Amino acid sequence: MKRHGILNSEISRVLSYMGHTDQICIGDCGLPVPEETERIDLAVRFGVPSFLEVLSEVAKDMKIEKIYLAEEIKEKNPQMEEEIYRLLADLYAPCETGFKIQTEYVPHVKLKDMTKNCRAVIRTGETTPYANIILQSGCIF
Repeated sequence: MKRHGILNSEISRVLSYMGHTDQICIGDCGLPVPEETERIDLAVRFGVPSFLEVLSEVAKDMKIEKIYLAEEIKEKNPQMEEEIYRLLADLYAPCETGFKIQTEYVPHVKLKDMTKNCRAVIRTGETTPYANIILQSGCIF
């Protein structure tokens, strides 16, 4: 039995298979998941688990070089956008290079289409608008 890190076997497996530039998505409970993309459904009820709880644990367990967010988050959910940056900055600030994760904003329609190329989409119980992110894996060496 694992002592540390992500206990969910599907998330742990997907992260261990990821290489440089591979992508994984964490989404709210309304984000559609394409048939061809693995769905890891964590939603228990509205709000549980939250998007930020899941993002925090996944971000601790992978090297992230780039994130993709929907452009609409800026206007429709700026508090979540701020929380995402705060969480990632807190995790990455202690390293020598500081917070250097690239960010790209895309229309929400494009972000949904991009999930077709993700290793998996993790569905949370989040119910706030545009609480979706695609994480691109960096190189650990």
